[in-house]
Amino acid sequence: MAEEKESSSVPLSQAENGILDPEDPAKSPPSSPNSSTRKACCFVLQSWVSKKFMTGCVVLFPVAVTFFVTWWFIQFVDGFFSPLYAQLGIDIFGLGFVTSLLFVFFVGVFVSSWMGATVFSLGEWIIKKMPFVKHIYSASKQISAAISPDQNTTAFKEVAIIRHPRVGEYAFGFITSTVTLQRDNEDEELCSVFVPTNHLYIGDIFLVNSKEIIRPNLSIREGIEIIVSGGMSMPQIISPQQRIAQQIEKIPLNRIK
Repeated sequence: MAEEKESSSVPLSQAENGILDPEDPAKSPPSSPNSSTRKACCFVLQSWVSKKFMTGCVVLFPVAVTFFVTWWFIQFVDGFFSPLYAQLGIDIFGLGFVTSLLFVFFVGVFVSSWMGATVFSLGEWIIKKMPFVKHIYSASKQISAAISPDQNTTAFKEVAIIRHPRVGEYAFGFITSTVTLQRDNEDEELCSVFVPTNHLYIGDIFLVNSKEIIRPNLSIREGIEIIVSGGMSMPQIISPQQRIAQQIEKIPLNRIK
């Protein structure tokens, strides 16, 4: 009994010196208010710094990507005519880039003429006879024709919204052509809608009734920007063209004048 009392008792010297059992929460000294305030201030400061740092990254990331892509494009285009100027002893940065832009401009002017169109058609005929190159050329030509200012039969006609893949869900696409489906009762007009699944060069083709297609007030370039950006450039309000035309018809003529 005496040994148990000795083992359970705490020496007075240890109690006076403040030596307590750290594992006993009842005997641990309480935290001071200053330390709690210091921890709270450090937490708020750390949260504020991390938030502002991420805000800076979000703001600077598109700027850095834009400058990087622009600089790479300038160097890439400048490299076409820079070796020619280097052989002539002319070393001016950007001169090759300006020359390339002028070259592209004059090619557009030349192809727009009758003689240029004939020469271009001959070169295109030669390229289409090549076994592997013709597929690459055809795919790239379809993409460039979609954003070309000269709308032809191979370009995207309109931006379309169709119900896909389930009821209540919609998909963005481009009307490429129209086709008439002959039936026993009556003919049905269908629109060929290209719905991209991987940016613009890969997608699915759907034949949709022209009456079931929603035609928004978006241009072809706006539709391409929406798809390439993953929907981040989507406008907040999309109105069909028929609704806009009805609203314009309701406006009095005196207000239009």
